[in-house]
Amino acid sequence: MPAITVDDVLVLPRLPELDPAGTAFRPVRRLTTAEQGFEGEGFPVRRAFAGVPAAELDPFIHMDHVGKVEQAPGEPMGTPWHPHRGFETVTYLIDGALEHQDSNGGGGLITDGDTQWMTAGSGILHIEQPPERLVQNGGVVHGVQLWVNLPRAKKMSPPRYQDIRGKHTGLITTPDGGALIRVIAGDIAGHTGPGITHTPVTVAHLTIEPGAQVDLPWDPTYSALVYALAGHGTVGAEARPIQEGRLAVLGSGDALRLTADRAQESRSPKLELFVLGGLPIREPVFQYGPFVMNTREEVQQAFEDYQAGRLGVIPAARLPHTT
Repeated sequence: MPAITVDDVLVLPRLPELDPAGTAFRPVRRLTTAEQGFEGEGFPVRRAFAGVPAAELDPFIHMDHVGKVEQAPGEPMGTPWHPHRGFETVTYLIDGALEHQDSNGGGGLITDGDTQWMTAGSGILHIEQPPERLVQNGGVVHGVQLWVNLPRAKKMSPPRYQDIRGKHTGLITTPDGGALIRVIAGDIAGHTGPGITHTPVTVAHLTIEPGAQVDLPWDPTYSALVYALAGHGTVGAEARPIQEGRLAVLGSGDALRLTADRAQESRSPKLELFVLGGLPIREPVFQYGPFVMNTREEVQQAFEDYQAGRLGVIPAARLPHTT
């Protein structure tokens, strides 16, 4: 995995050692397997949150796991121009390359270990496409796209785009150096990520060496979700098995226990986890397609505003483009 790494993790800041007697490790409340689906112009994804009640995901709405897949020339696909309102999209690219542009002027190329954090807020149009070189030559694509809800008071915030380079990600390790923890947003034991969020959340990518254990301090007021990007291991106080494509929803507590199996597959030599949580918003959610609001009437208004051109205009330089 080309996501940002270091030659020697022992030079990094380390997590504190937790006292098992005084630590409430979170139990696994639910363990699910992602469903297969298609997104955009037809690229395959895993629906990571399939089958999980919305209340257990709060403040998150949706997450797609793309790849890891080797694509032949001509196979890489993206999305056409489309609208969003009422939430934030977070695209974390572990491997490959992706171009983003939006009607607010944000955009750019993200590649190995980069993140684009787009606040749709009051409304925006955007497009995500593989660069021409990837379409022509093919290559590996691996990443996730996460939807973060916005509270009612911030749903109509001005749109914003954050281009987060992988080299700016907060990097920490465990007391024994058995894992690399990349903090994309939020805080883990006082170590912060570069992402600026409207909704209080923590998002991290962990690479755990075979046989290693991570005791991860976690805000007890936050939800906690652990999704396996690759590899095999266990999660939770009761060591429930987890592997690529599985999601663990954890209960209450102030720490997460994550362990990599000693034996891993050659194609996935380490346990790769996407760990996220946030302060629940606990407000009604009404989602339809690209809009996440509080009521049906607000979603209807979003469609009317989109059709009237009030969510933005495709830049002239990008026309024509199919919709």
